Amino acid sequence: MGSRPADAALAPPEFVRLAAHPLRWRLLAELADGDHRVRELVERVGEPQNLVSYHLRLLRDGGLVTARRSSFDGRDTYYHLDLERCTDALAASGAALHPALRQPPSSPSSPVGRARGRRLAVLFVCTGNGARSPIAEALLRHHTAGRVTAVSAGTSPQPQLHPHTVRVLRESFGIDLSGRRTQHVDDLVGRRFDHVITLCDKAREICPEFGPRRVHWSMADPGAAAETGEAGYAAFQHVAADIDTRVRHLMPVLNTPETVARSEP
Repeated sequence: MGSRPADAALAPPEFVRLAAHPLRWRLLAELADGDHRVRELVERVGEPQNLVSYHLRLLRDGGLVTARRSSFDGRDTYYHLDLERCTDALAASGAALHPALRQPPSSPSSPVGRARGRRLAVLFVCTGNGARSPIAEALLRHHTAGRVTAVSAGTSPQPQLHPHTVRVLRESFGIDLSGRRTQHVDDLVGRRFDHVITLCDKAREICPEFGPRRVHWSMADPGAAAETGEAGYAAFQHVAADIDTRVRHLMPVLNTPETVARSEP
């Protein structure tokens, strides 16, 4: 009876080796929900900080997790799970076991979940409401064809959207936000949202409570970049692409029965 060559199964794929460790799997699961600082992950997994930091470093070295310095407190670092990298790694791991398990990456499905007959409502918050949060609002509305109520606001809003925000949405996604006004989070007092997503480290610390589920996406303000002209516009293109990826991966979360049930009063 034939057997596979000995070198065909020397070691499992790197993703399997990384993710199979119980603590690293728990860290991946926590980061799949949103961006977190080390001390928050320590509290969530109940392990010492030095151990959590060690395994986070392994996940970073493996390309599954990225880190960025907090724009609110430079002593803090936010960790982020690269879901697209995980998607590719999972597909490659399946193919390494058997060719029939090679699954091409698929686009996240559009949400259709409703909470007691109403559309799910998602609020995006940043500081100025001039770039990150309106981009996220526009992209969620765009990808769901209006089946989700998407709103954005700022904790200290600018008088108007940054011109590059209008440009990048028009050129990259065919979305027209010309003439759109910014708004303050105080204008939304009394409204209920199923998901509240902060995209600014400072806004995360001072955003009021608007609903049962709150998530943080840590990303730099493209409008704060020193570059002007096309170099400055490139920062908006980068942030818009990042937000688009996150929004597309948010959509299946909005579509899960658990999310819909949690949204019901």
